[in-house]
Amino acid sequence: MLTISQLAAYAGVTVRAVRHYHRIGLLPEPERDRSGNRTYDAVAVVRLIRIRTLADAGVPLARVQELLDAGLEEFAGGVQEIDKALRAEIRRLQDTRSRLARLAAGEHLALPQSVVDYLDRLRGLGVEERYIEMERDAWIMIAAQVPHSIDSVIAKKHEELDDPDMVKLYSLLSGALDWPADDPRIVEVADTMERLMIRAVEAGEVGADDGIDDQFVDLLDSTMVEPSPHAARLLAILEERGWRGWTRIERVPAERLNTELPPS
Repeated sequence: MLTISQLAAYAGVTVRAVRHYHRIGLLPEPERDRSGNRTYDAVAVVRLIRIRTLADAGVPLARVQELLDAGLEEFAGGVQEIDKALRAEIRRLQDTRSRLARLAAGEHLALPQSVVDYLDRLRGLGVEERYIEMERDAWIMIAAQVPHSIDSVIAKKHEELDDPDMVKLYSLLSGALDWPADDPRIVEVADTMERLMIRAVEAGEVGADDGIDDQFVDLLDSTMVEPSPHAARLLAILEERGWRGWTRIERVPAERLNTELPPS
């Protein structure tokens, strides 16, 4: 007869593991000797080795009992089910590792790959990192609001970057973070934006449903406009010309404009 320590040694487990298997019913409690100590035989050693082998192979303890008592065919089927579950878990963990690796780059936090690629393209055009960080924060919010259409939105942004005026606008806005509030180049920014907006109107892109509500548009505007010392002046110039908004630009009818603008 064996003591619990000897049983554990022969089976290659710890005494603590043996006691745990007793508690959960995997290893039947043996008879005790006159001193009250557990005593084990070869049957217990074999069962414990089988338990350890299944557990080491990744079989959940909740299913070990089922496999120990199964016939050959049932055992094979059970192992296949466990293997299928393990392969699914491996894929999940690999995906998690990939996401963590992307997060290590910083930009992938809450951003889909399409947006990250777009921001990288802006960097390639020489746009300053401070401006990219502002735009990144706006895209994080947009991607969360319209996750199913963000890739198509970004595809349209890439098309816009094929327009020299859009590239020029990014260059101006990027450098504008250090301009004084009365810098005359603000008018050049307004001119460039107006040319782009006129083309957008002609293409039927202004006023289209973008899937976001007015309150969210205001939030996006604050993200991009409030950090800039020139934004108020720029928006005032554009409004004098009949344009309103930043994230969602609108054409203001002339009669409405005349009644809303103060007399000069």
